[in-house]
Amino acid sequence: MAFIAENLAPIMFAALIIVLLLGYPVAFALAFVGFFFGFIGIELGLLPATLFQAIPDRIFGQMSNETLLAIPFFTFMGLILEKSGMAEDLLDTIGQLFGPVRGGIAFAVIFVGAILAATTGVVAASVISMGLISLPIMLRYGYDRKVAAGTIAASGTLAQIIPPSLVLIVLADQLGRSVGDMYKGALVPGLMLVAAYALYIIVTSIISPAKVPALPLEARTLRGTKLLLKVITSLVPPLVLIFLVLGTIFLGIATPTEGGAMGAVGALALAFANRKLNFGLIQQSLHATAKLSSFVLLILLGARVFSLTFYGVNGHVWVEHLMTSIPGGEIGFLIVANLLVFFLAFFLDYFELAFIIIPLLAPVADALGIDLIWFGVMLAVNMQTSFMHPPFGFSLFFLRSVAPTRAYKDRITGQTIQPVTSSQIYLGAIPYLFIQLTMVVIIITFPGIVMHYKSGAKVADPSSVHINVPMPSAGTDADPFANPFSAPGNSAPSFGKPATP
Repeated sequence: MAFIAENLAPIMFAALIIVLLLGYPVAFALAFVGFFFGFIGIELGLLPATLFQAIPDRIFGQMSNETLLAIPFFTFMGLILEKSGMAEDLLDTIGQLFGPVRGGIAFAVIFVGAILAATTGVVAASVISMGLISLPIMLRYGYDRKVAAGTIAASGTLAQIIPPSLVLIVLADQLGRSVGDMYKGALVPGLMLVAAYALYIIVTSIISPAKVPALPLEARTLRGTKLLLKVITSLVPPLVLIFLVLGTIFLGIATPTEGGAMGAVGALALAFANRKLNFGLIQQSLHATAKLSSFVLLILLGARVFSLTFYGVNGHVWVEHLMTSIPGGEIGFLIVANLLVFFLAFFLDYFELAFIIIPLLAPVADALGIDLIWFGVMLAVNMQTSFMHPPFGFSLFFLRSVAPTRAYKDRITGQTIQPVTSSQIYLGAIPYLFIQLTMVVIIITFPGIVMHYKSGAKVADPSSVHINVPMPSAGTDADPFANPFSAPGNSAPSFGKPATP
């Protein structure tokens, strides 16, 4: 019992990992471990008997957190846009635009993935939409299956790092930082990932042009003025919506919650303009939004129960001592933190990582003087890999759910198209997984690509700060800051000293 009392924090953390690996639902696993070890701590005299009386306050504190309101707003906006056919129009238009170029459809998938990420913020919606629309086209015109599957899966994960990402909202909340600052810091790394994906397709088209062929002439149905008009009508509305949402947040005109509400209204307006708005669309979007928001909130409440007990037994102190004792100081901590998140991503998804691991690592990073916005963006890019590697790569699962599992006859060419196997999906994701890990290294090496969010902040010069304490009873009424010991005429008091000859 003495051993348990002295090591309750590491035992509690190990128990949580075991319960999660057993497949128990995450929200209930967190709450169960919190309650179970809380009662053990009370019995051992390590925790007060009134410990769990704080739970109602913690729950209502989360329920009144206005920052988290942005999650249902952005989710609803993304679902309305996805179900109203915006993704299909974008893929068709940009695919026609890049059609004459080798890898043109892959470029279209990457760029549309970036636009969908900036408008939906939901990985599942992006991957499923592009898998349903672009994968049959890529298979029809002879794309390598591994390249096609990896490009679609990776492009969908851009919704995690490009604002308005739901994960960035959760990370900002867990780190105690502004969502707007988190969005500003993540924007450049997100765009760099888009460029890196496109560069990979360019290299592939040079080395193995047969893997990413150009669209044949008969498939390019739009040319000249018609193509230009289609590009304008398909691209301008989502770009305007992106500016209304992200531009107002970056300029400080709207909070992220207000920006999300404005984006939801804008998505409804776009759906109405495209004549796709109806009661069924709204009902489906609201239902999916309620499910995702409830999922996030339940995990957060379970994490609050776990953290109450974990902090009560000084678990945060144990983690801080453990991480600060790592050789190498700040660099050693960053390496271990990234390795921890990367390997836990094999078993946990991004929300679970954000609610379980980030609250443990953030105090250590703060104690080491690491900027928490930079730290959060770095971990967000790292957690992006949780979508791309086995056994729980959710982006790969989403693509597997819509990829053909048996041979079928193409309705355009009449050819028999072979199915896409799970091994092809996993192998196709590996190059993009390395690109994401390389981006983590780049962020660590060049922190300025995230820290630019501070460029507009006003910095005070400590030497120019003066503190004046008003003392109305001293001096004259006209000058309450006067020296209370000064003689008339502001000369120094003599205290009985003889006058100077």
